Amino acid sequence: MSGARHSKRILRTTVAAAAAGAVVLAPMAPLAQEGVGPVDPVTIRIGANPTFTRVEFAGVIGARSQVRRQGQQVIVRIGTTAAPDVSRLRVDPPPGVTDVETRSVRGGTELVLTLAEGADAHSGSADGAVYLNLYAKAPEGQQQAAPAITQAVAVTSQATSDRVALSFRWPTPVGAAVFRRGEAVWVVFDTKARLDMSGASALGPASQAHWTAGADHVAVRLSAPENLPVSASNDGATWTVTIGGPAASVGGVSVNRDDTGEPTLVANMAGATKAVWLTDPLAGDRFAAVTALAPGKGFADRRQTMDMTLLPSAHGLAIETSVTDLAVKADGDLVTITRPGGLLLSPPSAQLDAAPAEAGAPTKARFPSLILANWADAGHAGFSARYRQLQDAAAAEAAAAAGNPRAPIEMRMALARFLVGSGLNYEAIGVLNAIIAEAPNMAGEPEVRGLRGAARASIGRFEEASADLASGALAGDPSAAVWRGYIAAKQGDWAAARQAFSAGAGAVDDFPPEWRARFGAAHAEAALESGDPAAARALLTYVFSQNAPAVDQLAARTVQAKLFEMDGMSDRALAVYTAVGRAPLDGVAVPGRLGAIRLSLAKGAMKPDAAAKELESLRYRWRGDKTELAVIRQLASLYQSQGLYREALTALAASDNLNRLPGASDLVADRDAIFRMLFLEGGADGLQPVQALALFYDFRELTPIGADGDEMVRRMSRRLVDVDLLTQAAELLKYQVDNRLEGVAKAQIATDLATIYLMNRQPEQALQAIWSSRTTLLPTAMNAERRALEARALMNLGRYDHALEVLESDSSAAARAVRAEIFWKQENWAGAALLYEGLLGDRYRNTAALTAAEEANVIRAGIAYSLARDGVGLGRMSRNYRQFIPNARSKTVMSIALDDGTGGAATVGDFAALSASADTFAGWVGAMKTEFRQKTGGNRPAAPARPQAPAAAPAARPAA
Repeated sequence: MSGARHSKRILRTTVAAAAAGAVVLAPMAPLAQEGVGPVDPVTIRIGANPTFTRVEFAGVIGARSQVRRQGQQVIVRIGTTAAPDVSRLRVDPPPGVTDVETRSVRGGTELVLTLAEGADAHSGSADGAVYLNLYAKAPEGQQQAAPAITQAVAVTSQATSDRVALSFRWPTPVGAAVFRRGEAVWVVFDTKARLDMSGASALGPASQAHWTAGADHVAVRLSAPENLPVSASNDGATWTVTIGGPAASVGGVSVNRDDTGEPTLVANMAGATKAVWLTDPLAGDRFAAVTALAPGKGFADRRQTMDMTLLPSAHGLAIETSVTDLAVKADGDLVTITRPGGLLLSPPSAQLDAAPAEAGAPTKARFPSLILANWADAGHAGFSARYRQLQDAAAAEAAAAAGNPRAPIEMRMALARFLVGSGLNYEAIGVLNAIIAEAPNMAGEPEVRGLRGAARASIGRFEEASADLASGALAGDPSAAVWRGYIAAKQGDWAAARQAFSAGAGAVDDFPPEWRARFGAAHAEAALESGDPAAARALLTYVFSQNAPAVDQLAARTVQAKLFEMDGMSDRALAVYTAVGRAPLDGVAVPGRLGAIRLSLAKGAMKPDAAAKELESLRYRWRGDKTELAVIRQLASLYQSQGLYREALTALAASDNLNRLPGASDLVADRDAIFRMLFLEGGADGLQPVQALALFYDFRELTPIGADGDEMVRRMSRRLVDVDLLTQAAELLKYQVDNRLEGVAKAQIATDLATIYLMNRQPEQALQAIWSSRTTLLPTAMNAERRALEARALMNLGRYDHALEVLESDSSAAARAVRAEIFWKQENWAGAALLYEGLLGDRYRNTAALTAAEEANVIRAGIAYSLARDGVGLGRMSRNYRQFIPNARSKTVMSIALDDGTGGAATVGDFAALSASADTFAGWVGAMKTEFRQKTGGNRPAAPARPQAPAAAPAARPAA
């Protein structure tokens, strides 16, 4: 029977046993299935034996999964965009797998398993599921039988009626874990082996000893009454587990929070070796056993959190959990227990030693991020005395706390509250940072993070404040929501501001009056910008009712002026803006002055150049929030309206330093719109080509990806070609070909590049451009154009025969023109004459004056017929085209070419001066310029050099 069929039979047997509640442990079947849940659209089942781990993808969608191999990666494509639950694979990856990740693809999800060096994987389908067998070491063949466990460990027992001792005689020292789960005692070793239980038939008060072997462990489960104590001892390589008898003291394993403040638990357990995940065959739940080397050490307590339970152990560590993504990692003497989002733990302050508060010290608020008005109370002795009192108490507390993470922090927190309440936020941040530096786990304390976030937001450090206020310790805190709303309003994220202010509405009235006014003004502005003027008016009424300082009242007046402007009362709004703009604080004055400039421009009371000069100064008066963005946008609009495109783009480039703000995307959009208007819509056509080129090069990073960007480059190169800046035009197109394009688009631009190289008399570069962009399925017309260019380049290099081979039987006009020039250079006068005459066709029937190119073809055809001694052909050309001589550009040359008058004795030297007058290369260059201009839209009228943009737009009235 094949290995695949053998595995299927084992899997069915194991699943059936687990469903029936049987204890398959004496010994357990080679493949231990870890549980089978209900069949969802995608169900992932995992099983293992000593040789390999099987991962099955079952369910309606999972059964149609597709498996492929790319190097060391095995990729399973699942036909659903909803990512399956792979937490088990990530937390406890199978042997031979180093990394597990999921990624979204079009129409599905891919599970990517990265194999270790030497590992292998085989896949197939069976029993309505797609399976993947993962081997830590590649098997020698697809049907190789699982190797038997050769290492045998003898197990003996000594039993009485109330006590049994089992000895496991290992040949070398191994790590172990011994613990009780209800009526079951588990003994787990960190090395795979076959247990010989023949010497352990006497179990005394215990019963039903069964063992199971995994890929890297072996475990024994015994049934024993719960009242019997369990102990473990070690003698060399022999482990002895005793059930019953006197209880032994247990210790040596301590479990505490991670010192970094992360929501993680760390167990100190000397000699920890590995974490082994097991499934109880009776209960069906999953738990972890962490093994450790001798001497004996255990965890005496039973500790429970929302995510897990730490069981008492005689040796090692045991962890029960109901979640699927708990991660247990043994590393040296430390065992780390965590989850991807962190464990749900109580605040760190719950473990602190109690400490009496100093008399009169600021007390803790009912919300972690709340500021109380009485915190700033200096008492009868004054500010300096109170500050020194609190500082001395905090210093004494910090000195006593050195090296003790459980030391109290109450006096240091009291000092921080006093500083925050007094507006000394920089000093408060220093105190809170010192607390975290001394005890990193305090970073998870809600009040520490809340007060530091409030202090940082108060001084404008919005990014740092957001990081503090987004801490999981502050989840659900209404005071933190108020601060988040304030920060969002300052950054111009109006929707987020309104949502956060609504979540924190219950805490706003507990703040001091000045902060109630600031929060109210920010909320009113968010309501106004969100199209809710009624809410803005109500909030402003609330702000003006507070006994807040004048500066905070002025900030609210700016919002009121926007309401006046929206209601059409522009004169009243301008008066308010002007008054606010005189405030001594830039944070208040700059928004007011900006509003005054905007309205003055709209009324015509201020000239654009004067407004731009003042806006330039405002850019540097207040930085880092939505006000700076508004100033930059207004300034760029003014520059654009005056045709100062470089200045406009330079001003908008400042948004690169403000991209963290929600409104920064508007500046990016404005900048892209200006660049597009200049180089795609013809706005730069009124500029000198060199000026346009310099502007394009300085802001080349704004070129969009795709067809629009390619069109911009082609238009710019066309303008350079028009003024014979061929080298610069070629550089532009070469960058596109080398770095941005593929396929047909690359071939098209490379064709233009080759044309420019030939116009610049660089045939080698032209050939390189053609050859490096070859691809299949090009349009017929493009293929013909590229053949003609390649042949022309070869002709210019003197490779005439090769050029004719490239043209083959191509009868297009471009190919015939190149072929005629080749014949001319080869002195094949008869062939050249026929081709030049053929290029003219029946042009003689049209009496309009000849173009320069047509006149050159007539002259060359006449000369070639003369040199070929073809009087008939020359006579025909003379009859057909003598009528055009009076209006020709070169009357004398054309007259001589059509009738040499030499009686047939003319030579090449006689016609040298005449043929020089018919320069077909110059004609070709002129024709290429015309064609290039038409392809890039250069034949349309130029756009105005200074498109007028609106100087300012009044605030829009929201819809009712």
